Amino acid sequence: MKWVDLQFLPPVAKRVRTLRVQRSRTVPQINREDPPYLQVARHFREKIQSGVLADGDMLPSARTIARDWDITVATASKALGQLRSEGLVRGEPGRGTIVQTRSGLHHSAHDRAISIDRTGKIYPPGHYARIHSAELTACPEHVADALSIAPGAPVIRRRRTTYNAEGDALSTSVSWFDGSLARIAPRLVEAERIPAGTPGYITEMTGRVVAATHVQHAAGAASEDTAAQLRITPGSPVLLSRNRFIDQHGDVIEYGESTALAEHWVFYEYSTKGTE
Repeated sequence: MKWVDLQFLPPVAKRVRTLRVQRSRTVPQINREDPPYLQVARHFREKIQSGVLADGDMLPSARTIARDWDITVATASKALGQLRSEGLVRGEPGRGTIVQTRSGLHHSAHDRAISIDRTGKIYPPGHYARIHSAELTACPEHVADALSIAPGAPVIRRRRTTYNAEGDALSTSVSWFDGSLARIAPRLVEAERIPAGTPGYITEMTGRVVAATHVQHAAGAASEDTAAQLRITPGSPVLLSRNRFIDQHGDVIEYGESTALAEHWVFYEYSTKGTE
């Protein structure tokens, strides 16, 4: 098994936004450094990933996008084609461009950070989590390394499974926190959902802010436990992820391990400008 490592700054800090909205009117602006069609596609992609645009919602027509963004219809059409090629939308004759996320889209830790930033909620509309357990336990060695605490020290473990609006299991995960947070943030050891997400709750209770997210992905096979949660056959192909939420001081707030269904896409965008 080989892991792919990715690191992100939070949505507000990761870049000076190229998709700016004027204070006096809600007309998006194009920054000419990037191809305009990619900026338009990014704008709608982030709305889809964060749940602002849900499955079945209509996107504006190419002519409307061209007018709103002050670009050509050909450029707007190219942006919609980019989203179709990514499987995020489909075109229907006589109707237009429709969001399709019911299957094939995995909401990663990075996507959930964007969702909190955009909507104040960690999951898209209709999606929800079921918390299976939340307790203090002895810290396993690999988790101790991630959290920079001693093996065997008290650690908070939260297990959950996420579902879509139809009740289909999408992913199952476990999150780990330094046990000292149990006194400061007691909801972490309650087997109940925290609507704003655990990073947001910890910020509220401690002032620690997520400044970066470090993500690892690898293809793997479902264990018996995860297969039961995802309602698939043990050994089925799955996407494995490790997520570290890092605060403004460089310390890991939360370490998570998740398993998601196969054939669900994760979207990332990179810039190679200024790199060697």
